[in-house]
Amino acid sequence: MMVVDADLPRDAEALLALNNGAVPAVNALDDATLLGLASMGRVRLVRDGAVLGFILTMSAGRPYPSLNYCWFGDRYDHFLYVDRVIVSEAARGRGIGRRLYEDASALARATEAGRVCCEVNLDPPNPESLAFHERLGFVPICARLNPPEGKTVAMMVRELGEAETVAQVA
Repeated sequence: MMVVDADLPRDAEALLALNNGAVPAVNALDDATLLGLASMGRVRLVRDGAVLGFILTMSAGRPYPSLNYCWFGDRYDHFLYVDRVIVSEAARGRGIGRRLYEDASALARATEAGRVCCEVNLDPPNPESLAFHERLGFVPICARLNPPEGKTVAMMVRELGEAETVAQVA
């Protein structure tokens, strides 16, 4: 199974189903919002017949009004932001999340972003995601309340070395 570019709008229905099935770990999306986010970033996925998982990333300097994205933008000139990463329940434990992050890390190195940034819910709690990100080498920087969404998140960063890969961290 390879990580490939999403074929929007062909994959939109599957991406929305995966995304909206993962609420409250991620915010719900509709077609227009998904396509708008994809136009500012990059959607990569793993498919084996069906879409098994996907990652949506954005580089620094995009016109994305997300408070979490802007928080990283206020602190770093260069970064790759993971807006969401979702693996279907049926495909968990097969290394798909790790592959998606290896792909994102390769993009971050190729674009000299230097780091991959994300946030993980602390309230409502998402301990599985927090443990997964820590295994991949992400370090929590702070806990941040996002009042409009009513969530508290761990702001996390993974600094990239030149030859380092996600697989070497774990």
